[in-house]
Amino acid sequence: MIGPDVAGIAERLGLAADTATATGQLAAETGLDVDTAYAAQTALLRRRLDRGERLVGLKMGLTSRAKMAQVGVDEVIWGRLTDAMRVPDGGTVEVGTYIHPRVEPEVAFLLDRLPAPGEPIGDFREAVRAVAPAIELIDSRYADFTFSLPDVIADNTSAASFVIGPWSPVPDGLENLGVLLEIDGRVAQVGSTAAILGDPRRALDEGIRLAGRHGVRLREGWVFLAGAATAAVPLRPGAHVRAVVEKLGTATLRASS
Repeated sequence: MIGPDVAGIAERLGLAADTATATGQLAAETGLDVDTAYAAQTALLRRRLDRGERLVGLKMGLTSRAKMAQVGVDEVIWGRLTDAMRVPDGGTVEVGTYIHPRVEPEVAFLLDRLPAPGEPIGDFREAVRAVAPAIELIDSRYADFTFSLPDVIADNTSAASFVIGPWSPVPDGLENLGVLLEIDGRVAQVGSTAAILGDPRRALDEGIRLAGRHGVRLREGWVFLAGAATAAVPLRPGAHVRAVVEKLGTATLRASS
């Protein structure tokens, strides 16, 4: 039996992102399952690397109940980050280059020495050099922002762009820091880092474990986005976005009008 066309799926998703044109869901059409979806994600990454981008980290997806409910799936997933996705803190993105962009507040880790997949993290402060507030801009390539679990995995977990605020040492109480997402100076979402798997440090354990299943080992110096602390909010032209994480500070992003 011939399985899904992994290269064709990656090309279709890559073209949708490049042209900011939504495509239909793929899993029902192609028989895509979770393992094959990660193979398609790898092919999608290769497409980026072949045009000169560089892998700089990993991101977790669907680490909060709010996000699971928002998109209708119920399993933690992971994706890749490249240098072309990074936007400077306070930088501007062009809304027209995305299909239906949304923003969400996150916690970012700067990775140091890491255990091999399957090994527990002994001392979190040895595995993580620093922590920062972050904004992730997600942009599903599927029409109407609807998808199955294999669909979103193949689409690199809707990864599009990210902003990292100032790095700082890992604070005490990382498992329950207040989080705000502000749009144009008004609070759009309120949450806590506890929404990220109960403790964002657990997201790193999950990232090591899940990526390891597919032969990917996290590297020193990589960025790791632990997951959203709130539901995502649509990004409108001209908006000013500010993520605030207690004890960590802020990260900001502007959208072109």
